[in-house]
Amino acid sequence: MIQKLTSQLQLLGRVAVAYSGGVDSTLVLKASLDALGAENVIALLAVSPSLPQSEKDEAVALAQQLGARLELLPTTEVNDPAYQANAPNRCYFCKDHVYRALRQFAVQNGIDHVLDGMNAEDTLDVRPGRAAARELHILSPLHDLGFSKQDVRHFAKALGLPNWDKPAAACLASRVPYGTSVTPKLLSQIERAEAALFDLGFRELRVRHHGDVARLEVPEADLLRALQQREAITTALRATGYTYITLDLAGLRSGSMNEVLKARSA
Repeated sequence: MIQKLTSQLQLLGRVAVAYSGGVDSTLVLKASLDALGAENVIALLAVSPSLPQSEKDEAVALAQQLGARLELLPTTEVNDPAYQANAPNRCYFCKDHVYRALRQFAVQNGIDHVLDGMNAEDTLDVRPGRAAARELHILSPLHDLGFSKQDVRHFAKALGLPNWDKPAAACLASRVPYGTSVTPKLLSQIERAEAALFDLGFRELRVRHHGDVARLEVPEADLLRALQQREAITTALRATGYTYITLDLAGLRSGSMNEVLKARSA
């Protein structure tokens, strides 16, 4: 599969990679560097209040480690009333801002192709942002070649990428229930809450925002540890502005805010 990916990339000449520092986009970036050379590849990192500072710092360091040229592109989705309204299609407005910024940069620099890291499993959940990707002609080579998440991690490890086992991440707005307005202040509160839990030693987690309530999701294997550290967790999250702290007994799952949409359509 990796040979097919390399062969496909070699046909593109020069590319820009929508890069986040996650394992999917990092594999696309690494494969592009190997196929085309560093002079023909540029990584583009969209920066806004929806991106945690820790994720930005890790992405920058990893791009430097790979020897990739990296450009940080400020995006303004958080100022868009359609994004702030946080309807179920919020992701479309986010990706529209992000991909337009990336496409504009590519055009200004004479680059025809913009690639993202969507894999073959990413279409299994609610993904309104894919419409924006199609409209702006963003290429998804991992998806097109049938890379599963397991495939991505396998080849990332084989290529020596240090983030091959990095937990999946998502923008901070994904922690907010649909219909609750998304603001920079709210995103900052969520970022601080999750950073406090990282400091307590939790590697995978989500702090879902429900007004005064913080609903903590951790993997099932960490549920007992979370209970054992409940006093420290409560203190840390109350310091960020939450009054009530809950632990979701169903554990961590990607896209849990979409469960209400699936229930309504059932």
